[in-house]
Amino acid sequence: MKWTSLNDLREKYLAFFERKGHLRLPSFSLIPNNDKSLLLINSGMAPMKKFFTGEEEPPCNRVCTCQKCIRTPDLERVGHTARHGTYFEMLGNFSFGDYFKDEAIPWAWEFLTVDLEIPGDLLWPSVYEHDDEAYAIWRDKIGVPESHIVKLGKADNFWEHGSGPCGPCSEIYFDRGIKYGCGSPDCKPGCDCDRFMEIWNNVFSQFNNDGKGNYTELAQKNIDTGMGLERLACVMQGVGNLFEVDTVRALLDRVCEIAGKTYGAEKDDDVSIRVITDHVRSATFMISDGVIPSNEGRGYVLRRIIRRACRHGKLLGINGMFLRGLCEIVISQNEGAYPELKTKYDYILKVMTLEEERFNATIDAGLGILSGVIADAKEKGESVISGSDAFKLYDTFGFPVDLTREIAEEAGLSIDEDAFKTLMDEQKQRARAARGNISGWADSSKSLLENLPTTEFLGYESEKCEAKVLSIIADGAVVDQISEGECSVILDKTVFYGEGGGQVGDSGTITVGDTTLRVVDTKKTNGVYIHECELENGALKVGDVVTTSIDSERRAAIKRNHSAAHLLQSALRQVLGTHVEQAGSYVDEHRVRFDFTHLAAMTQEEIAKVEAIVNANILLSEKAETIVTTPDEAKKMGAMALFGEKYGSEVRVVKIGSSSTELCGGTHVESTGNIGLFKVISESSVAAGVRRIEGTTGLGVLALLGERDALIRDTAKELKSPNPAGIAKKAESLQAEIKELRRELESANSQIANAKAEALFSGIKTVGKFKLLSARVEMRPDQARGLCDTVKDKYSDAVAVFAAVSDGKLNFAVAAGTDAVKAGAHAGNILREIAAICGGKGGGRPDSAMGGGKDIDKVSEALAKAEEIIAKI
Repeated sequence: MKWTSLNDLREKYLAFFERKGHLRLPSFSLIPNNDKSLLLINSGMAPMKKFFTGEEEPPCNRVCTCQKCIRTPDLERVGHTARHGTYFEMLGNFSFGDYFKDEAIPWAWEFLTVDLEIPGDLLWPSVYEHDDEAYAIWRDKIGVPESHIVKLGKADNFWEHGSGPCGPCSEIYFDRGIKYGCGSPDCKPGCDCDRFMEIWNNVFSQFNNDGKGNYTELAQKNIDTGMGLERLACVMQGVGNLFEVDTVRALLDRVCEIAGKTYGAEKDDDVSIRVITDHVRSATFMISDGVIPSNEGRGYVLRRIIRRACRHGKLLGINGMFLRGLCEIVISQNEGAYPELKTKYDYILKVMTLEEERFNATIDAGLGILSGVIADAKEKGESVISGSDAFKLYDTFGFPVDLTREIAEEAGLSIDEDAFKTLMDEQKQRARAARGNISGWADSSKSLLENLPTTEFLGYESEKCEAKVLSIIADGAVVDQISEGECSVILDKTVFYGEGGGQVGDSGTITVGDTTLRVVDTKKTNGVYIHECELENGALKVGDVVTTSIDSERRAAIKRNHSAAHLLQSALRQVLGTHVEQAGSYVDEHRVRFDFTHLAAMTQEEIAKVEAIVNANILLSEKAETIVTTPDEAKKMGAMALFGEKYGSEVRVVKIGSSSTELCGGTHVESTGNIGLFKVISESSVAAGVRRIEGTTGLGVLALLGERDALIRDTAKELKSPNPAGIAKKAESLQAEIKELRRELESANSQIANAKAEALFSGIKTVGKFKLLSARVEMRPDQARGLCDTVKDKYSDAVAVFAAVSDGKLNFAVAAGTDAVKAGAHAGNILREIAAICGGKGGGRPDSAMGGGKDIDKVSEALAKAEEIIAKI
């Protein structure tokens, strides 16, 4: 049994099972594909569930992987113990109806005892208490003494999750030695002590559970193996926990170096060191797989992890940015097994740096607010922070509620979880209401389409066809015929493209004899095309044979914009980097809207470069072709796929010249020259890490130029510039005039303020050790602050307290001169107390503070309180 590095262990395992006829697959992304039950992949078998259920065919009946995994249920415990971590790697060998127990058990034993040379007497198998087959294999085929085979019950050694495939498990435990044990002479696997560590788990999926406790044998039996790579490394390296494993320890040591700390010297420091070490590993891999920090879903998990690491950096006394350098270590330690880390090196560092910068920009203010909230709660003898305070920290300062909860718990407080959840739900409802109903057909209407055959789509090749009317839906019900109004028509075949893949549905006409229906939109649900129509004249009945004709001009404009979207994505990847991936799109006859992953606003130079590349490809007039093939062949062609999209056994690859190859079901031009011209209209932010470009093509560019020409002419007219070409110079001249007028206005305001100050100075009085000037003033908050500065500059031992009322709103401004601060005056503390009298809040520095109030009628009481506070100092 020799010391073996984590990276070598990974390779040894995968190579071993390759020799046993397994196909080695790369780790799946941490972002689940077509699985809404998971935010992040959390086990080796999770990405392969559909192979086990038979919904999808595996690439091979024998597969082995080393899967990246994230688990966050115990996030708050990470760091407090050396056992908990959010990121780990899971080794696995899988059989889909191929081999079973007779092969899986011996191979596990062979790898551990022969390839890794672990002494057999240190390994203890466990089996399900009723699995005599597995017990016999361990005893008779492997030769493990019965004293070393442990039978455990259903809770420990039977895997099932509700109804469906399930089966017994056989685990292998490593005996770490008596020093880790409980001292009991009967200590063995299943004991709660730390002596026996589970390192291998074979799940024998051989039954089907009907959900009522009835089990039947599966026709196809499967093997699902799980072995934690870090756990195995602990055994092979003789260390006590995952933080001591070589690759993880290298990162931990760097954290200690940055912080100037020694691991193991101080308990609280060790907690923070472990938090940072674990969280940087998780964040690096999550960013590499396309997770972007946000306030929802997996993006929120990433944000929590990064911000928790930032906070623990501050607890260690680390000043400035530090996560980038730690990311570099994670990448260097793992890029051999995960080459995507190297490919996305710059992108990973940029995302991490931007998120750290965002948090650093708000954390001090947020911590200050939270400290005040905690102090107020303790002063009032309360043990719970209100949900509204927790929500404000989340909504305004970007504080994950978990961070608020953690800091509150350190102070012996909790937060009102129910009130916080209520406020969060209200915010989500407002967002949903703002978005409106954009789903097209309501779920309640989809039952009307049951038993209808899939519509045959002919629109790639034709713009007109004959079709038979299969169903008519009007006023939410199926009807036999219609003679007026609006309706939905379902045909056996159509040339109308149904909205999908970001492309809008076609419009046009459906005619039969003297009957004409105007098709205003086309939807698609489960392969059935729904033509939204307005009956213009005549009548239509089920069974009619009709002629369908699309609006050819509109379709041509849509095709130009859709093909331009493909060229646009290619150009964006050339200019910004290969981290750019489609995050959404919308294409109609007027414009193309393309959402993509990128962290910063594009510069004008980048936009111009992208625009130039797209137009250069248009001018080449290269052929656009469509190839129908298998997903595997499309991948070999280098076709880009939309992440999370489910593709069938056949896919359409749209290849546009030499610049773009994508999977796409939309309609496209025959040649890039048909696009005519491409012009960017705007570039903006959609969400954290997602940008949006809008553009137009062909006749849309002419319309855009006409609009802009009209705007220039109208602007020149308003600026009284006879020559439109001179509007920039005219605007510059006017700006200079405005700047001068503002300067004069500010000077006049300053003189007025000084005059008011001089008048107020007559009211200065001595209170204890200080000069005090307090008054209600009719002015804006910024003017009151300026007045405070004037007082403290003139009298270093003065305290100024002003209640500024403007437009019916109340604000307080408090300031203390340098000598007043030395004598004990604190503007922030004074403000907090007087603002509370008027139903407000506030705080600030010892020399200057601002805050608001609600009840103007209590201003006199608040000013009197200020004098009372100062008198007691």
